[in-house]
Amino acid sequence: MSIKVRIPTPLQSITKNKSEVEVEKAQDIKDLIEKLEEKYPGIKERLLDENGNLRRFINFFVNEEDIRFLDGINTALKDGDEVSIIPAIAGGSLANVQCSKFNGNGSIFRNLKFIIMP
Repeated sequence: MSIKVRIPTPLQSITKNKSEVEVEKAQDIKDLIEKLEEKYPGIKERLLDENGNLRRFINFFVNEEDIRFLDGINTALKDGDEVSIIPAIAGGSLANVQCSKFNGNGSIFRNLKFIIMP
């Protein structure tokens, strides 16, 4: 058995246009990235910074669990796990929101929700 890795569109040029790849026997996320680098040279530098830390704008999920709430780059993996690599999305503006949308207590900001689905 192996670990399934979902690859985001910006990195698919490195994985020969594959949106999913498989990696055999990776102990943790760090090991997974090393094994991906062996198969797809150049992917490691997109995922890790010069100090070997995960880049701030890349998120990893193991079986839909954010590794930031697990053990980070040391999150253990086992056969059958599914890893999703998701680039962070930032930006946007409230410049075009009309004043009538606010109810005076700023609740529009508290009620905004951002959901990213793989």
